[in-house]
Amino acid sequence: MPNGIPLRRLLTALLLSGALLAATTACNDKAKNDVSGSPTPSTTVEQQKLAKTRFVANAGLAAGATYQWIIKPARAGKFKKGADGRTFALVKGGLAGAFAYNRLKAASDNAKGDPTLSRLMAPLTSGIDALKELPDKLRKGDSTDDVVSSFQKTIDGVKEAGKQAGADVKEKIPSTSELGG
Repeated sequence: MPNGIPLRRLLTALLLSGALLAATTACNDKAKNDVSGSPTPSTTVEQQKLAKTRFVANAGLAAGATYQWIIKPARAGKFKKGADGRTFALVKGGLAGAFAYNRLKAASDNAKGDPTLSRLMAPLTSGIDALKELPDKLRKGDSTDDVVSSFQKTIDGVKEAGKQAGADVKEKIPSTSELGG
């Protein structure tokens, strides 16, 4: 091909055109089959099972963070004025409190997918909402015993609701990076 297009360029253009055509066709087939854009369970039973699974995961993380970085340090006296490592314990406790609040809100939302969990969690939503302000109080050192007690009561209520609905919540301690992330 002395005067024409080099063979390598011709092959490259042909391959790119074929790949573009194949990708476009694959996208169109997916769009026809998947209207919502995300996979969904086909039955109500599967949806309820997923709701319980997500509830257990989120509530377990909230319980683990609360126990590890709020309740244990409080029992050890780390939040008391003059305690060794108090500032670090308060910062971690504040982060754990914000993390636990976030995971409890997610667990509460997950519970809406299961009628039994939804009914059992309804009385706890106001307690979960009240936790929103507590991490700031914990970081400031205000009435740490009340903060710890509030978190403990709410976590215990969520665990009991899960147990009654057949979704046992086990504490799962999140990593330090998960707290800050």
